[in-house]
Amino acid sequence: GHIPCGLICHPDKEHVLYPLGCTVVIQDLDSKKQTFLHGHTNNVSCVVVSRNGVYVASGQVTFMGFKADIILWDFQRKELLARLSLHKGKIEGLAFSPNSLYLVSLGGQDDGSVVVWHVGKREAVCGSPASARSAGSATVVVCSSCRDEMFVTAGNGTIRVWELDLANRKIRPTECQTGQLRRVITGVKMADDDNYFCVGTSSGDVLKVNTNNKLMTDYGPQKEKFSSGVTALLLLKTGDLIVGTGGGIVALCKGSNYKVMKKIQVQGAVTSLTCRGQGHQFFVGTNECQIYRINYAAFKEELIAACHNEAVQDIVFPLGTSDLFATCSKNDIRVWHTPENRELLRIVIPNVTCHAIEFMRDGKSIISAWNDGKIRAFTPETGRLMYVINHAHSLGVTAIAATSDCKWIVSGGGEGQMRVWEIGERTHKLGEVLKEHVSAVSCIKIKKNDRECVTASLDGTCIIWDIVRFTRKQMILANTLFKCVCYHPEEYQLITSGTDRRIGYWEVFDGSAIREVEGSVSGSVNGMDITSDGAYFVTGGDDHLVKLWDYNEGAVTHVGVGHSGNITRLKICPGNKYIVSVSADGAILLWKYPDLH
Repeated sequence: GHIPCGLICHPDKEHVLYPLGCTVVIQDLDSKKQTFLHGHTNNVSCVVVSRNGVYVASGQVTFMGFKADIILWDFQRKELLARLSLHKGKIEGLAFSPNSLYLVSLGGQDDGSVVVWHVGKREAVCGSPASARSAGSATVVVCSSCRDEMFVTAGNGTIRVWELDLANRKIRPTECQTGQLRRVITGVKMADDDNYFCVGTSSGDVLKVNTNNKLMTDYGPQKEKFSSGVTALLLLKTGDLIVGTGGGIVALCKGSNYKVMKKIQVQGAVTSLTCRGQGHQFFVGTNECQIYRINYAAFKEELIAACHNEAVQDIVFPLGTSDLFATCSKNDIRVWHTPENRELLRIVIPNVTCHAIEFMRDGKSIISAWNDGKIRAFTPETGRLMYVINHAHSLGVTAIAATSDCKWIVSGGGEGQMRVWEIGERTHKLGEVLKEHVSAVSCIKIKKNDRECVTASLDGTCIIWDIVRFTRKQMILANTLFKCVCYHPEEYQLITSGTDRRIGYWEVFDGSAIREVEGSVSGSVNGMDITSDGAYFVTGGDDHLVKLWDYNEGAVTHVGVGHSGNITRLKICPGNKYIVSVSADGAILLWKYPDLH
């Protein structure tokens, strides 16, 4: 939800598009079915749909000095038509001309040029520096509503109307005059008849510019400016304007001085406003990853999609069901309904990060580990706080697990201590402190009989503990920061992985190494989970790939490509229907478990 104008309602009125990491998601509004456009090598920075709905174009960011691609897609067939690369660093904005003849692209700050592409021939017509040396950089581009040869760019203290001269392959700008006003432009919308266009500014007002004489004719609201700036605009057929602000206000403005007639509040700063059809209904996207549907007549908001807007730290299924799962992130824990992919519950604790969660075996509570050093337990149906264990660890709680009789919780902290807590009906008390690890505990798994557990730590050790006598049984050493550990269901072997990218198989009985396999070509392996029969396991990590392995062969059988951030954790659901993986870019991806017969 951070990309300006990233949420777009398709002209067919049945689909919305939005970027997620390096993919573009196309979602059917009725059936909620999603299709993905894969092709970008880095995060998508802008996306645009042609007026006739035939083409989609998307631009990406890349590393300094490298070419950033624009990809032209066929919407109906969902396939890549062409890669257009000229700009460096980042594509700041894209716009199709009204008859889809041309695509205009605007490079980022380090590139600073505007290029006109011929859509049919898939080649550049001409380019030019986007703004004068004296002015700031341009960040917004929009095409005319009637003529293919005209477009507008705007940005920090600059508004320019351009004319394309196709015969001489040149584009010629005219600077627009705004009198005494100095503004940073955040959005531009062109009127249907091309006579004027409206620009939104970071100062919280809207300017109206005449396209013919390039002069500012009106601006407003003059007294009550919008707080946190205008971040999105929508110009209706009636000439009324819908304004979205950085403070999360969606307002309907009328008249020449843009007086506010109606307004509503949404969660997060508004980054996108998009019409469905003629404007009887429109959608709002915010930077807190929320999508709202608003009816123009009633002017009431309805939340239709939401997700985490920070890195997702953990994912967990309750015992024996694949219909629910919980994820945690900064500020919140969310419970999801798998068949409908919708959020059932959100437990918000502001400004603290939840590192790990676990469903208690009896299903009566969700226990969670937080970076403020507390363990909190909530009811899974209502999200009511049941109890808090204060000062559980001195450097934040980093891992948590519970025994199957629901009487004990084992927690690990950032300082490397492992603590066992006795949970009664109304009380909870510290049972034992086990000090062995010298760095953060990253993962805890408990044996089925509740007598033994294993902890993985960033200090390069995994320790197998007796949690009846509270003694250390075995220690596994490796030259790595361990991120994850799993018991084989028969519990005579362990698998571990971490930053050395290797998956290690270990004997539980004496901690000796059985074998090692290369888990990933690049980047740490952060999460793993094993099937209930122990035949297969999945891993995910900083290479953004989900891999399914044959346990006995130690070989990859399937690979899932889709994440654009580092995968933090992943789980196979009970009954092997799905694999759910979560990543540092805030995405939750559901994969169909492959048919292995």
